[in-house]
Amino acid sequence: MSDPFLGQVQIFGFDFAPKQWARCSGQMMNISQSTALFSLLGTVFGGDGKTTFGLPNFQGTAVCGIGQGPGLTPRISGETFGTETVSLISTEMPAHNHTMNVFGQNTAAKRHGTPNANDVLVSPTAGIFTAGGSVSGTFPIQTIGVAGGGLPHENRQPYLALNFCIALSGIYPQRN
Repeated sequence: MSDPFLGQVQIFGFDFAPKQWARCSGQMMNISQSTALFSLLGTVFGGDGKTTFGLPNFQGTAVCGIGQGPGLTPRISGETFGTETVSLISTEMPAHNHTMNVFGQNTAAKRHGTPNANDVLVSPTAGIFTAGGSVSGTFPIQTIGVAGGGLPHENRQPYLALNFCIALSGIYPQRN
């Protein structure tokens, strides 16, 4: 492998940082031990800028390019955004309903205490179960009620765990 650029982030398929590389796990570095790398990163990834600076942290995160794509908000280097879990509320869901139908069976021979095809368990009384007062129809919406417990669900895209490392030495990158 040719010499990397100082501060270059590379993905490795093995589970350790090679010599002169460090894992991108958000650790703090002493400025006095790596002034050249600090001159490139500054405090974008943390640190006080006087004695310490931070390395990028790719633990539990996906990569996003810097800049702004069509219809997207601008992203700057070191910015974190997104969330691992989301709690949906009713105003975030499309309008919909869950209907449940009931029908009256006029043939007494088809009324049973256990389900059979095309039969009912009991003959509903008009107006008790259905919204329109008929013995056949749709249950009123309040019969079924609200579903869900308001708990968050996982909101991460599928991912593959790999080892992100940053070069601690190498060629100092020149700007154009």
